[in-house]
Amino acid sequence: MKLRPVYFTISGLLLLISIYSIAVNKFNIGIDFTGGAIWEIKTTVNKETIQKKFEENGVKVSSIQETKNKSYLIKTSPVAVEQKSKFATEVKLLDKDYSEVRFETQGPALGRELIQKTIVGAILAALAILLFVGNTFKDLRFGVSAIAAMLHDVIILAGAFSIFGKLFGAEVDALFVTALLTTLSASVHDTVVTFDRIRELRRLNMSDNWEDTANKALSQTIVRSLNNSMTIIIMLTSLVMIGSETTRWFGAALLVGAISGTYSSFAIAVPLVVWLKGKNRKKN
Repeated sequence: MKLRPVYFTISGLLLLISIYSIAVNKFNIGIDFTGGAIWEIKTTVNKETIQKKFEENGVKVSSIQETKNKSYLIKTSPVAVEQKSKFATEVKLLDKDYSEVRFETQGPALGRELIQKTIVGAILAALAILLFVGNTFKDLRFGVSAIAAMLHDVIILAGAFSIFGKLFGAEVDALFVTALLTTLSASVHDTVVTFDRIRELRRLNMSDNWEDTANKALSQTIVRSLNNSMTIIIMLTSLVMIGSETTRWFGAALLVGAISGTYSSFAIAVPLVVWLKGKNRKKN
């Protein structure tokens, strides 16, 4: 707990960088929000050539993913009938067996609805966690600390994707929303484990101040939390390194959330409880 100023300083810098990037760079929005087309085609033509043909026809490609059916699942910007016909004609010249499995268009209205549901879902999740944690530990300050750590993770994840979008073209799409909502719940997991240990230690010895109790609780739980998180981080790192274009950024979002959530559980949530309680207060 004596390192609280260091933890808060690190988090403050990360939050400032994230907020600055979001404000300046904003996000690279995917077609799930802006509207566009989803194609599934069967062809022997490679991905690079397909993307080049789209670009020559003035169509922006969001992602090209190979499926188990030996076809390509392609997400693009809105496509005119003439562009679609021209693309099919050009690819057929390279592959006479070219066929279109499906073609769907998606309007921006669905994107607005997804944003609204995401915001509502996040607010409801935060309120539910606040009430649940506060009620479980008979003190709303535990709930406030858990929510603060959770918001810390969400802002850093959003800021990271703003930077990834600027540098690598990563898009904010429905999979990013899934990763964001997953981070909301995963962020609280290790925090609740440590909170529970604090509660048990307080029952055993009410004479210790909150700082000593928090140090003991962290000493007894941090190794378990780090080991648990490392198994997740190793798996997600593998997904980022060898995954397809679509799943790579989904894995990257979960990876950032997992790392930030592990850090915030002991560096934000617990120190914040101690600060709210007052380190020299022995009761209450």
